[in-house]
Amino acid sequence: MRLKIRHETTYRYAAQGYYTIQQLRLTPRTEVHQRVIDWRISAPDKLTPAEDTFGNTMHTLVIHHPHDSIYLLAVGEVETTPLNEGRLDEGEGRLPLLQYTCATRLTEADDTILALSAGTAFNTPQDLLRLAETILGRVEYESGVTEVTSSASHALALGRGVCQDHAHLMLACCRAHGVPARYVSGYIDPGDVPHAASHAWADVWLDGYGWVSVDVTHARYASGNYCRLAIGRDYDSAAPVRGMRVGGATEHLSVKVSVDSLDQ
Repeated sequence: MRLKIRHETTYRYAAQGYYTIQQLRLTPRTEVHQRVIDWRISAPDKLTPAEDTFGNTMHTLVIHHPHDSIYLLAVGEVETTPLNEGRLDEGEGRLPLLQYTCATRLTEADDTILALSAGTAFNTPQDLLRLAETILGRVEYESGVTEVTSSASHALALGRGVCQDHAHLMLACCRAHGVPARYVSGYIDPGDVPHAASHAWADVWLDGYGWVSVDVTHARYASGNYCRLAIGRDYDSAAPVRGMRVGGATEHLSVKVSVDSLDQ
């Protein structure tokens, strides 16, 4: 599937800012099932490219001069191929699998998460879909009720959340049972599916299958119409845009994402 993607991010500040530094993970990964045809990122100042610990392409933006807004544009085309039962058909990756079994601030398993995942099997890709359905049964999709700083246990207690929360819950359940799992940020061609465009899901390592990619929010494999931006241990290490600033007072963030299939 060939996808055309446009991702606009605009920050507006109530007062003048004097210094901003941001890390941008806005470049799709090149993987066995994904090929970047054309991609470019526009920013108000120089972008310094690098590769992070997880193999993601990262750009650092530093603004030293006064500014009251920042506009970022990532646009391009990516070609993907379907996955068999969500299998990525790649090796373990550059990091040992053990790295993805350790809990983080956002994926720490409390007693409710342990109870949620009790009795779960982690033997086949179908087991992961059943776990996704269990998570959806407990955490209804609703935007605006959680923050990027919200943990998996908070979303479960609330009973509501977004794709990021669903992914964190999958990671927490898997890691509580010693199963390696990693966070994925990216895009999805919406079609007739809600909660789409900018998205997040999970990869889970199963012995005999390798990495299996699961869209927890829709309880299905993240295959074909999904574009992978970055992987990490949770949102904090795979967020499309993260940074800090000096000045600016309050901030207003606007994000617009469009994903269209070019296949006829």
